Amino acid sequence: MEVNLPEPVANYFAADALQDDDKLRLCFTEDAVVHDENEDHIGVEAILAWRKEAKSKYQYTVEPIEAKLDGQMFKLKALVAGNFPGSPVDLDYSFTLDGGRIAALEIE
Repeated sequence: MEVNLPEPVANYFAADALQDDDKLRLCFTEDAVVHDENEDHIGVEAILAWRKEAKSKYQYTVEPIEAKLDGQMFKLKALVAGNFPGSPVDLDYSFTLDGGRIAALEIE
């Protein structure tokens, strides 16, 4: 099933799948925050380090299932499969968008 994604979110998932740090860097505001696995990663460099570690540790893929836009908040449910217990799992992604970039991302 194809899910319509706002451009910054589509760019994020494309850059993540390609493991392209240069493209991923452009998806976030400089002071963006990612909250994942009970940790906050603040700023683009910390976010790049988080993504690199997660990709290396879990070798995951993400398939968006459903999504909705609520003001500046974009909520997405995705099937995430990888090298972790219980794989695959449905995870909720909450993106806060600001000026065509991601200002915050929470993954639960």
